[in-house]
Amino acid sequence: MTTGSAQANPAASLTGRRIVRRTLTRNRGRLAVGTLLLCAHQIAETAVPLALGVIIDRGIADGGPTELVWSIAALAVLFIALTTAFQVGMRQLNLALQREAHLVRMEVSGRVLSTGGVRTPMSDGEMLTVSSSDAEQAAWFLDLFPRMAAGATAVLATAVALFVIDVPLGLAVLLGTPLFMALLRLATPLITARTVVQQSRVAEATAMAGDLVVGLRSLQGIGAQRAASARYRSASTTALNAALATVRSLALQRGVTTTVSALIAVGVASLAGWFALDGRISIGELIAVVGLAQFLIEPLTLLTSAPAVVARARGSAERVSTVLSAPSLLADGPESVPVPMDLSLRNVTFRSLAGIDFDVRPGQFVAVIALDPSDGDALATVLGGQVPSDEYSGDVMFAGVSMREVSRESFRTRVLAEPHTTDLFAGSLIENIVGFEADDDTDRGHLDAVLSASAADQVATVHRDGLEHRVNDRGQNLSGGQRQRLALARALYARPPVLVLHEPTTAVDAVTEQAIADGIRRVRHSADRDDVTVVVTSSPALLATADVVLVLRDGHVTDTGTHADLSATNAEYAEAVLR
Repeated sequence: MTTGSAQANPAASLTGRRIVRRTLTRNRGRLAVGTLLLCAHQIAETAVPLALGVIIDRGIADGGPTELVWSIAALAVLFIALTTAFQVGMRQLNLALQREAHLVRMEVSGRVLSTGGVRTPMSDGEMLTVSSSDAEQAAWFLDLFPRMAAGATAVLATAVALFVIDVPLGLAVLLGTPLFMALLRLATPLITARTVVQQSRVAEATAMAGDLVVGLRSLQGIGAQRAASARYRSASTTALNAALATVRSLALQRGVTTTVSALIAVGVASLAGWFALDGRISIGELIAVVGLAQFLIEPLTLLTSAPAVVARARGSAERVSTVLSAPSLLADGPESVPVPMDLSLRNVTFRSLAGIDFDVRPGQFVAVIALDPSDGDALATVLGGQVPSDEYSGDVMFAGVSMREVSRESFRTRVLAEPHTTDLFAGSLIENIVGFEADDDTDRGHLDAVLSASAADQVATVHRDGLEHRVNDRGQNLSGGQRQRLALARALYARPPVLVLHEPTTAVDAVTEQAIADGIRRVRHSADRDDVTVVVTSSPALLATADVVLVLRDGHVTDTGTHADLSATNAEYAEAVLR
């Protein structure tokens, strides 16, 4: 692996075509059985008009009651066979389709949620669409190819049956069908291109709608509802226009192909009627030909609709391949970080940071106050390990090991960065803290200490169900302060050797803020612990509790000291904190 570049993804060679091929290959057993049974079903369907013709000619015109009874019994067996073949075949194909859709869904979700991240232009909402609807549509080939094979079998079986009755009738089908399919082929590239564009535009509009709903309160706070509404209206209109273009193409194709297939059927039936009047075929054969001509419309219609569905499934496969073949956002190094840990930054430049340097010893509680909030955001982002190594310069080292060389698994288990804006998931309060339902293995002593340190115990006490109180997705039924306290409790409960917090108390009152500052020191910095805590904050309580405070200005560390010393000697610090 080359230092400074995102790690290559082992699935980088995947393309939409290869995903389709893989889908068919790993479901080949059920696919083969289902396809054979559907083809057998179509052959049996083709035999029904022939059987009716034979019954009319032999059982009614020339035969007696016994032959009629046997003919009807044979027809009943034929219907049982075709029904059974269809049901068993479709069951096999549906099992394969659902299994494949689940596998692709899990594969895409795993890729998106991987610790290395995904370097892709898609938004979070678009990737959610890929992991849901596109993953399912990419598996449609397990239904499409068997149906197309069955349709082709039906056309061929109809042509053979018409050949048996009269050669010109069979030739009419054999010659007309290739011309018919060639006509369909002309429209397929256009439909494929328009379908891919439509899916992309719809995903973008859906993602934007989700983002706007989540940020609605913020938009209302800054009075940006109209601007946001205009942006969504524009994205929605673009998606609508793409959908209308696709629908117009599909409607034109279906109209033309339905007309052509009907003309073929009418032509065959008319030719048969002429032959019957001329005495070349019997009444029973005429009825068989009319039945076959009517039956022929179904497989031809199936074949006409297939290109559009193939285009949509192919577009989904391409979008799935975009995610699966995307390179990792973060490199995976070979090194494991030892403990106890210290933290060092050497000439780190990222966004507004302009060559920042500082050291944190094992067991130290360091607070960083950024006089420009953008400097604080940049520092918290770098320390969180979510920045590709080619997007920042300088070095971030944990226990003397460069972050560029640390394995993602080692980093994940040793460093935890809790962002300022954090999300909770649907579940109980305790599930959001410990990550699973509390049981006998839960460290109750540590949990109680964490609840007290983060003031999350106050969140539990105001609800009748306590820690079992249900939380909505993203914690929408909790206040901002309650969400912050739960997020802090979750971070403290994990006991990471290095904890990075970014403005963890902005939504709580001053009394609670002081209690939280004391609680963080109590839980993480008792006499026998070597944990490192870095808090990017402007909170006087947290700054006063820290062992050392770093003042960040214009992308540099301009001063260091205790809160008391800086308050007395640094006018800018005093003005920013003691107001």
